[in-house]
Amino acid sequence: MFAYYVRIALLGLKRQPVLSALMVLAIGVGVATAMTALTVLQRLGGDPIPHKSERLFALGVDNWDTDGNSWGEVDGKAVAPDLLTHKDAMALLAADRARRTVIAYAVGLTVQPEKEGLRPYAASARATVPDFFPMFDVPFLHGGPWSEADEAGRARVVVLSKATNDRLFGGENSVGRRVRLSDQYYTVAGVIDEWAPRPKYYDLSTGAMNDPEPLFIPLSLAIEEDFGVNGNINCWASPGEGRASFLASECIWLNGWVELPDEAAVAAYRDFLAGYVAEQKQAGRSFLRPELTAAVPLREWLRLRRVVPDDMRLFTVLGFAFLLVCLLNAGTLLLAKFLRRSGEIGLRRAVGASKRTLFAQYLTESSVVGLFGAVVGLLLTVAGLAGVRSLVPEWSAVASLDLPMLGACVAIAIVTSVLAGIYPAWRASNIAPAAHLKTH
Repeated sequence: MFAYYVRIALLGLKRQPVLSALMVLAIGVGVATAMTALTVLQRLGGDPIPHKSERLFALGVDNWDTDGNSWGEVDGKAVAPDLLTHKDAMALLAADRARRTVIAYAVGLTVQPEKEGLRPYAASARATVPDFFPMFDVPFLHGGPWSEADEAGRARVVVLSKATNDRLFGGENSVGRRVRLSDQYYTVAGVIDEWAPRPKYYDLSTGAMNDPEPLFIPLSLAIEEDFGVNGNINCWASPGEGRASFLASECIWLNGWVELPDEAAVAAYRDFLAGYVAEQKQAGRSFLRPELTAAVPLREWLRLRRVVPDDMRLFTVLGFAFLLVCLLNAGTLLLAKFLRRSGEIGLRRAVGASKRTLFAQYLTESSVVGLFGAVVGLLLTVAGLAGVRSLVPEWSAVASLDLPMLGACVAIAIVTSVLAGIYPAWRASNIAPAAHLKTH
């Protein structure tokens, strides 16, 4: 019976092609507008590491300003800086009060390939500790992180991204081979497999939508040899002259993260932070807002750092509001289409067709319209996302349609068309046959 309804629906669409095209276009445009906004919002605001995000906490230490000015506000509330000073970062790392503690910052290096035909090029690198890789579940294609002994000994070791390994070594297993970086040779400890978290939650200060760094080197080496910071440095007081003064200053430039396995560990770590603040105040540092020094859950951290712009949320709301308008327009067109066939409906009722049968048939026709609308909506969504990538290049990685959103696009189109068709189908199935037989 369903196949029969579909065949009748297709004949109905062919009978009134202009009206049918308008309905399909109305649904398609509405779906595309909503899905373009929803796709970007979902990719921007999604959980970048859902299986363990509840165990990852960003370190916020509010050392900011002695005159009472806070680092910034979100929803009217003061928040701690998103980076750490060197002395706070090293103290928290040395305390070792979490399952894993990661301190990191971005540096700039020059890659000097020894492969014939390749020219030197500048690249960003992440100076960090070995725990960075297991904390953030970084997958390895070859080898692995450098050892704690390498970190302590400031060894010249490096972890390469897959793209860098492909470029320098043709995709071969390069573990144990040497790479020349800024006139120094580094031994390859490992090669990362494809890995591009969006947003780049572990360091939002260098761009939430940027790719991960192609090189990773020991933090101890980078600090000892005074590698330049290839990211943000913020100071509320002059750091003074010289490297030693900078490291001892209140300038913030390092990321800090901890992994805490359960609620008890979270409570214990927050008690430790409270004690740390008290010690720093006794040592003469300001710390005017001790309540802002905290281990902040990953999802909350992304919200506080406004990874999803408020404009994007508004655009999504407006997109679905426009979909509702399109839904009403499609419903009006369906009603007009069905009522124009009142003579046919009256005849079918007269020869025994039940209201239920007619309702099912016209609802099926609405679903067929929705299916065509889904195809149009899908094509327009792809075009819309291409427009987003063109207008906002930094969103290129998130302005793309994945399989779940593809399914959502089709589902929304069909559901909205069915909703739009319920009232018209009900009106059509309740037409009194006697009043319309004379028109057929």
